[in-house]
Formats: sequence, C-alpha cells, structure tokens
Amino acid sequence: MIRRSILETVGGTPVVELARLAPPGVRLFGKLESFNPGGSVKDRLALAVIERAEQEGKLKPGQTVVEATSGNTGVGLALVCAAKGYPLVVTMAESFSIERRLLMRFLGAKVVLTPAALKGTGMYLKAVELAETHGWFLARQFENEANADIHQRTTGREILDAFQQARLDYFVACVGTGGTLKGVARALRAESPRTRVVVAEAENAPLIGSGVPQPPPVDGVPQSHPRFQPHPIQGTTPDFISKLAADAVAEGLVDAVAPVKGADALRQARALALHEGVLAGISSGAAVAAALQVAQTAEPGSTILCILPDTGERYLSTPLFEGVGAEMDDEEQAIAASTPSARFGAPARPAPVPAPAPAAVDGEAQAALERLIGDAPVVLFALEWCEFCWSLRKLLNALAVPYKDVSLDAAELAQGELGLRLRRALALRAGAPTIPQLFVGGRHVGGCMDAMAAFRSGALQQSLEAAGVAVQPPPALEPEAFLPRWLTAVRKAEEPKAAEIVGAK
Repeated sequence: MIRRSILETVGGTPVVELARLAPPGVRLFGKLESFNPGGSVKDRLALAVIERAEQEGKLKPGQTVVEATSGNTGVGLALVCAAKGYPLVVTMAESFSIERRLLMRFLGAKVVLTPAALKGTGMYLKAVELAETHGWFLARQFENEANADIHQRTTGREILDAFQQARLDYFVACVGTGGTLKGVARALRAESPRTRVVVAEAENAPLIGSGVPQPPPVDGVPQSHPRFQPHPIQGTTPDFISKLAADAVAEGLVDAVAPVKGADALRQARALALHEGVLAGISSGAAVAAALQVAQTAEPGSTILCILPDTGERYLSTPLFEGVGAEMDDEEQAIAASTPSARFGAPARPAPVPAPAPAAVDGEAQAALERLIGDAPVVLFALEWCEFCWSLRKLLNALAVPYKDVSLDAAELAQGELGLRLRRALALRAGAPTIPQLFVGGRHVGGCMDAMAAFRSGALQQSLEAAGVAVQPPPALEPEAFLPRWLTAVRKAEEPKAAEIVGAK
C-alpha cells in the first residue's frame, strides 16, 4: 500500500504473544508500540495533538510548537512537525537518555535542557514560559484531551479487535501522560468490562499507589508529588500525577496498581530481547514485570496484555545496556581465533595474484588537479563514505573553516574515469596513495592523521591564517575524538603494550 505521508503509518501496531516469558497456565501478550514510525507509543498523541490544534485554529501555519517531554513525545512531535512544516522546540530534563536528544535534533527539533534537580516540573515550567514569551503553541500533552481520545479511538480499538476471538482478562500499562491509560481503559470499559486495568508504577515513586492526592497546580504549573523519588523507568511516573492520569483514577478506570522495582524493569527489558527477540525499552520491561506480578494471582487460563511503549535503541547510553560491550569479549575472541582467516594480529596472507603496476598519470588529470587545488584556500580530496575523510571533515567543521570538498568517487567524476585519474594524479602530487589529502593555500598538508598532528603543533592554524582563513577552534578541542571509534579503541588497547615495551627497554 502506498502512503501519502509518514503520518499515515502511525498506529496499527501488532500484538505479539510472549510465550517464553509467560508462566505456566497464563498467556502473556505485548502490544509493540515501537512499530510506530517514530519508535514509540507517543507518535499517536503527537499526531492527535497537532491535528486537533489545526482543526480548532489554535496552531497557525509556520507557528512554533513547544512541549516538555522525557523524549518519546518529543521524537513523535519532531516527526509530525517535520512532515507538516512546523518548527519545534522541546524542553527536557538533562537526565534523560542522550539518544532521545539526538533523534529529536536529527528530525529538526531544538532541544532545551533543564537541570535534573528540577525534575519534570522544571521542564514543564520552561515550556510554559517559552510559549508565553514567544507566542508559541504549547502541546500540553499531560492534560490535552486529544491525547486520551486518540488512544480510545485507535489503541483501544486495535486491542478490542485483536481479542475478538479470545477474552482479555488484564490490561497492564505504565503511566506517563496518562493518555494511553485513560483512552484505552475507556474503550475497554465500554466493550470489554470484564478486563481489569492495572497500572505499573515505579516502586520507589508510588504516586497513584500511595493514595496521596496530587497537590494543586500553582499558576497552571503542576507541583511535585510528595511521594516522588528519582527512578530509572524513563518516560513513566513523572514527579506529578498528570490531569489525564488523575481523570482515569477518578473515573474508576484503574483496578489495581503494581509497584515495579527499577532492577526488575531492567531485567525484564533484557529478557524481552534475549528470550523473545523484542527490542524494547525500560518502560516495556516495567510493564512486563507488572504483568508477571498479575500472573502470580491470576486464574489459570488468564490472558494478560501489556503495552510495550518503545524501542530499546534509545537506551544505549543508559543502565539498560550496561555490560554490553562494543568490543569482543573473551568468548568472542575465542570464536574469532577458532579459524585462521581475518584474525587481528595474524600475519596477512600473501596476495593470490601480483598487484597490477600503477597506471600512468595523464597530463589532463594533472592539470585538472592543479585547477581544483587552486579553486579555494582550503581543498579536501576525499571519498564520500571514507571514515577518515569524515574525521577530517569534522575537524574542519569544528574549526569553522570553509573548504572545497572534492569527492573523488562522486558520480559526476565517473565520466571518463576522471575521479580515478584524479586520484592517480593526487597520489603522485602528495607522495602517498591514501585518502583523504588536504591542501591549504595550494600547499599540501597531508592526510587525516597528518592534519590532526599539524593542528596539535599549531602548524595547521598558521597555514590557514597565511591563506587568509580565520580559525576559531573551540576550547580544549581534541581532534582524535573525531576518529572512528574502532580506531580509538585499538589505540587505547595498544597504549599499555607500548608502555610495556618502553619499560622493557
């Protein structure tokens, strides 16, 4: 099916049985909201809030949207705003995962961080201030009825349709904005009243489970709940009970609250990956942990569905991935060593055929090369997908240096094999066949590592200034930070060996 826009792919997420995690006598299911285009359940509310505002005339063409979010709503809003042409500013406490910031910025949003100590109320207040100061549209996800409505109309409907031929005894969900809880619970109460609704909540921050009422807002800004404490289940249980969640409780839509330890949420998120092949985040692990609590007292034959809100990829920098290394562990090293080819430290096999003699460099290519070198004060000869080329590009960008980027493998240089011929001429001119090669003021600086060494010695800055190029290096710039991660890992691993060799001498 052809879609007119990415926004038409929001919703319709699958329900998958989690047979290997379910205890005997109980069927456990997860609704995989990571199948939404932005990777989380929040895509639904993002689309609903923006379209409702458009319909009601509250959001004008080109107007900036602003919202406070732990990340997933921000990603969803960034996706929707990109597709519809609205600028977006997101406020987010600095404690949330870096992956979320990168995703939002990649989709064009501006991300304003707030101090972690101010918790969710701090980022909410910042969003309110920005909206009032600049006349921006505030999405108000924690109280916007469009949030709950979209879940009643879509998520709830999808669940009811999935269980048409089988009873659904329990529905388990974490609570952030409360939109999923309120919307789905309303749909279930209307058509499946036997289904019990269970809220998963951080054990050390029992806001709903404590029975302590939420303090009233001050000037429209929610106040921190007295039972809140920081917890690792990102995207759930902010430091206040949202209006939508409070509505669900007041309407009698919540049958039970299941407190979940942070460690259990992490463990079950890993179990989803290891035993079910489901890549999901910490809140998904919390929902599964709560569902397994429910299963302990459920009648034999019971069916439990839990919402799995997002993908695990946006938790790479969090404790969820602690212990998962980027380099080979001992077992992987042993597997690599079990066969002779492609082993680090092994002698290279001789080439099966002699290397061809280098082709002659033609005068036309040499002349074209000299013209390119003279086209700009700074000229970089590179390849489009060479990691070292990108490292040198990053260094030049960090220095705010304008440069001419000549990609020798670009399609426009393929005619007449001009790119290949230029590369031969470049190897002769530079005295080295490697790529990239940098020229400043018509003079050859060298390759990636040469340029980084020249920066460290100050020679690169002097060459740029002599060529009339202003240099603005940020403080404490470490050029090696731009190198490929695999190379920096190898260099770090070799440093102790080098130290041993020096010591032995």
